[in-house]
Amino acid sequence: MTDLDQPPAPADWGQQAKVNKESVCSAGTSVTFNRNGDAPGRYDLFQYQWNNVTGPGYRVIGQWTEHLHLNIEDMQWPRGELQIPSSVCSLPCKAGERKKVVKGMPCCWHCEPCDGYQYQHDEFTCKLCSYNMRPNPNLTACQPIPIVKLEWSSPWAVIPVLLAVLGIMATVFVVATFVRHNDTPIVRASGRELSYVLLTGIFLCYVITFLMIAEPDVGVCSMRRVFLGLGMCISYAALLTKTNRIHRIFEQGKTSVTAPRLISPTSQLAITSSLISAQLLGVFIWFGVDPPNTVIDYDEQRTVDPSLARGVLKCDITDLQIICSLGYSILLMVTCTIYAIKTRGVPENFNEAKPIGFTMYTTCIVWLAFIPIFFGTAQSAEKLFIQTTTLTISMNLSASVALGMLYMPKVYVILRRPELNVQKRKRSFKAVATAATMSSRLSHKASERPNGEAKTELCDTADPN
Repeated sequence: MTDLDQPPAPADWGQQAKVNKESVCSAGTSVTFNRNGDAPGRYDLFQYQWNNVTGPGYRVIGQWTEHLHLNIEDMQWPRGELQIPSSVCSLPCKAGERKKVVKGMPCCWHCEPCDGYQYQHDEFTCKLCSYNMRPNPNLTACQPIPIVKLEWSSPWAVIPVLLAVLGIMATVFVVATFVRHNDTPIVRASGRELSYVLLTGIFLCYVITFLMIAEPDVGVCSMRRVFLGLGMCISYAALLTKTNRIHRIFEQGKTSVTAPRLISPTSQLAITSSLISAQLLGVFIWFGVDPPNTVIDYDEQRTVDPSLARGVLKCDITDLQIICSLGYSILLMVTCTIYAIKTRGVPENFNEAKPIGFTMYTTCIVWLAFIPIFFGTAQSAEKLFIQTTTLTISMNLSASVALGMLYMPKVYVILRRPELNVQKRKRSFKAVATAATMSSRLSHKASERPNGEAKTELCDTADPN
C-alpha cells in the first residue's frame, strides 16, 4: 500500500473536515451541524382549514427550525372555538366523581358521579353514607340528616287543633250547664252519673289531639299510650252501659213485672268502671312489656333525592300498637251499636235509645272511613303527619257527634225552653213492663196497620193512669 492509499492520520481529520466545509461553503450553501453532528431539520406546519374563498385545504400555520414557530391567530378549531383545546386523554374529575380507568389505558379514565346516598371516598371509590347521614352538596363527605317533627303551625296540625279547641269549649259549656241545673228534671232523667262520665270521655277525646301533636319525649309518649284509647273507652263504656240497661229493662218487661238486676246508678257506675279498667290494665301491661321511648325514623322520609331526606322524631308506637290500643274501644263501640239496634223500637218517651242509636251509626261511619285512610298512607313520605291528622280528626268527630246528638238538645231545652224542663209523672216498672209488652205485640202487627197507627196506640197505652 502506498502513501496515497493510506487513510489520513487522526491529526489530519480536522484539516480534512475544514477542507470539506470550505468546499461546501464554496458551493454557496451554508451547512451547519448541531451538537450531535446532525444537520438541523426545517419543516412547514399545515392545518386543514375551511376558507370561504378557496374552500377546504391546507394552510401554513408555522415552521420548525430548531424551535417551534406557531401563528396561533392563523389556526382554526372545531365549532369556531377560539381557545386552544387541551391535548389529554382524560380531564381531571370534578368533586364528587370517581375515576373509572379504561382497561389497557392506565392514563385514561371516565369520570362517574357518586349517586344516591354515596360520597367520594377517594380518587377511585364511592362509599355509602350511614343510615342517619347523607352526602354534602359536593359529595365529598357525609353530613347528618335534618330531624323534623309535626309542628303546631303545620297545616296537618291546624285543623285538628281548631276542632279540638271548639270541642273543648262546647264540652265545658255543656258541663257547666248541667252542673248549674243539676237538680232539674231533664238532667236527672238523663242519668246524671253516666252523663258526667260520658262528658269526661268526650273531653279526653279532644285533649288527645294536643298530645298527638306535642313534641315527643318520654312523658308525652307515656301520656299518649294512656289517653289514646282511654277517652273513647270511657265514652263507649258509658253508652254501652246505658243501652244495655235499656235493653234489659224492656226485655225483662216482656216476661215479668220484676225489675232486672244492676240498673241503679251505683250499679251502672260499677259496670262502666269495670269496662274502663280493662283498657287501663292493657295499657299497664304495655308499659311493662315495652317501656315508652322516642325514636328517629330515617326510613319514613328517605327520598330518592338525598337533599330532601329527613329524619322524623316520634314516639316508639307502631301502627299495630295504635290499632290494638283503639281495638278495645272499637269493640265497645260495635257492641253499643248492636244494643242500639235492638232498642230502636223502644218508645222514645221512656229513654234516649234513639239518639244513642243515631250517634253510634254516625260514629261507625266515621271510623270505617278512618281505617282505609290510616293504612292507605303507609307508603307516603308524610305518613306520620297524615296518620296523626286522620286519627285526631276521627276522634274529634266521634266526640262531636256524641256531644251534639246527646247533649245539645238537652242544653237547648234547659236554656231556651225551660217550660219543658218539668217533672213528669213517675212511672213504675209495671208501667214500663206494660209498654214493653205492647211494643212487642204491635211490632208483629205493624205490617197490617197504616203508617203511624201503631205508634199512636203505643203512646196511648204507654202512659196509664
